[in-house]
Amino acid sequence: MTEAAIRRQPGTPCWVSLMVHGLAATEEFYHALFGWEFVPGPQQLGPYVRGLRDGKEIAGIGQLPPDRRLPIAWMTYLATDDADLTAGTIRSCGGTVGVGPLDAAEAGRMAIASDPAGSVFGIWQAAAHTGTAEYGAHGTPVWNELITRETSTVGKFYQAVFGYDVEATVSADLDFQTLRLAGRPVASLHGMGRALNRELGSHWMTYFEVDDTDAAARLVTQLGGQVTQPPREGPTGRHATVTDPEGAVFTIVQSDPVV
Repeated sequence: MTEAAIRRQPGTPCWVSLMVHGLAATEEFYHALFGWEFVPGPQQLGPYVRGLRDGKEIAGIGQLPPDRRLPIAWMTYLATDDADLTAGTIRSCGGTVGVGPLDAAEAGRMAIASDPAGSVFGIWQAAAHTGTAEYGAHGTPVWNELITRETSTVGKFYQAVFGYDVEATVSADLDFQTLRLAGRPVASLHGMGRALNRELGSHWMTYFEVDDTDAAARLVTQLGGQVTQPPREGPTGRHATVTDPEGAVFTIVQSDPVV
C-alpha cells in the first residue's frame, strides 16, 4: 500500500512536529540521535523540514520567527476528515483554535488548537501527506500521551471531539485513561495532580522508539540535551525522559518485544 492510500481514522495520532529557533542545530541533533535525514516541507508558517528515516517521513521541524518566544515543545497531530468541522467542534467543547484551519500547500489542511487544560495539539486533514510513514523502528514515534493535572474533564473533551472510547484505570494512586478507536488503543491521558511540572503545564508527550534506552540517553547529553528522568523500566519497556538542546521534552523507549 502506498503512503497516499493510507487513511487514518479521525482521532488517530498521525504526525508530530516541533518549532524551534535554531533549525540547523536542531536538525544536527536529531540526525545524530535518530539518524533522520531532512527534506523541505510546506513553508506557510516559515522554514520547515521533514525528518526521514530510510526515505520515509517521520516528523516535522519548523523555525520560529526571531521575535516569537513560544514554548519549545513537540506537538501531536490528530487525524481528521474535515479540519474546519473539527475546529468548530473544538471551540464548542471549550477548546481554543489558535492557528487555522489553513492549507499546507498540497500536503493537507491543518489547525493548531488547545484543550480546556491548555495542552496544545494539531489536527491534520490529509491530502498528499498522510503523516508519519513508519512506526516501531529506531527514531520513530510509537506513542502519544497527554500529561495533565487530572483526566476526567479533559478526557470528556477529547471524547466529545474525536469520539474515543475511554478506558479508565481504576486505582487510588493512578489517574490514567487509555483512548481507543475501534477497540484499538491510540493514546493515553495521565493525570499527575500536584506533581505536574509547573513550567511545562499540561502537554502532549511524544514517545520515540530507540534500540537502546541507556545508550540513547547518554547520546542525548553528549549532543547538548538533558536527561530529566533517567532510564527506568515501565509497563511497555525501558524508557527515559529527555530534552533536546532547546528544551523540547520527549520520551525515548526501548519497547519490550511483542510475544
